[in-house]
Amino acid sequence: MTYSVQVKVMPLKELLDPQGKAVMGGLSNMGLSAVQDVRVGKSITLQIDADSENAARQIAEDAAKKLLANPVMEYFEISVN
Repeated sequence: MTYSVQVKVMPLKELLDPQGKAVMGGLSNMGLSAVQDVRVGKSITLQIDADSENAARQIAEDAAKKLLANPVMEYFEISVN
């Protein structure tokens, strides 16, 4: 069976997010001062052929740990649809 798996990769909360700060500055310059904070990450969709949802989740976790996320600076979340 084919599973659609979303991997959300975000900067660690403890670290500065320069890209988020740049977006925040741009929004402020556009008059959108109600925005309090911006964090910029990435969303990756994988189509995984696996025997079960748990197997698809494990494959996505392996991919995230080995390639998609840098554990020194980022964390990831996985959802299977």
